[in-house]
Amino acid sequence: MRLFQGNRDERLREAVAGSVVMVTGASSGIGAATARALGDAGATVLLVARSEARLRAVAREIVESGGSARVLATDLTDAQATRSLVDDVLSEHGGVDVLVSNAGRSIRRSIELSYDRFHDYERTTDINYLGPVRLLLGLLPTMREKRHGHIVNVSSLGVLFNAPRFSAYLGSKAAFDAFLRCVAPEVRGDGVAVTSIYMPLVRTPMIDATQVYGLLPGLTPEAAAHRVCRAIAERPVAVAPRLARVGRLAQVLAPRTFESLLSMIYRAAEDSAAARGDGSAPRIEIPSVHFTLEKAARLRTWWQSRGM
Repeated sequence: MRLFQGNRDERLREAVAGSVVMVTGASSGIGAATARALGDAGATVLLVARSEARLRAVAREIVESGGSARVLATDLTDAQATRSLVDDVLSEHGGVDVLVSNAGRSIRRSIELSYDRFHDYERTTDINYLGPVRLLLGLLPTMREKRHGHIVNVSSLGVLFNAPRFSAYLGSKAAFDAFLRCVAPEVRGDGVAVTSIYMPLVRTPMIDATQVYGLLPGLTPEAAAHRVCRAIAERPVAVAPRLARVGRLAQVLAPRTFESLLSMIYRAAEDSAAARGDGSAPRIEIPSVHFTLEKAARLRTWWQSRGM
């Protein structure tokens, strides 16, 4: 599936043709779709994730389509492995022109089920915050020396208004988001741009454990990759759905009301079976309003018609 057509396709090609682009979390979902689009646009794509077999499958697709890709299987939570990755990239490619920081881990679990699960916070922090920071600290000096570079952070919509049940996931994602917002003004004068993309729900394997997501509107990995590629071509500071920006404003202007709304949403649904550690089905209803598939389909259509 081609993500860009006409002028947009040319803009992406102008931005990345002949460039070296690293995509983390490239073995599936948003990362794999983004890597394929970048390879099609003429970039040399460095594929980073833990699964070498799945990375090789993505690389094969890129090469068979006439692109260039290199597999760099790495666990970004491993400090030594990440250092070796950076050394390899600097030695073989002289650094990267664009870094798409996409690798991540999501956990949806209420705080009452997390009291004895501090390891949830350690796991999400390792891959969503410390890993990306470690990688960027290794690659950023060369970007600044060359006075050219682009850091693209695939973040989450929830970072903008702190959705309940996501304290481990959004806490770690928000940490990296804040890190980048601190770094951005420091490196802008050196020709390095920073873009954060606040993604809505995307239908990837990461959401499979939560059945309620099947009823909610969401993007395909290809549609999400389109947003990433557009950000690479246009280099904005941030990309977020309009509705999310309204929600963020509401949180600032009416925090008590907004928190009450989030509390109502929290109490309207339960933790998933995976979060509870049992096999029972989660409750998917709001008091007095059954969330039917028909209503979910109408909501999804409304969401997509507004480009959310």
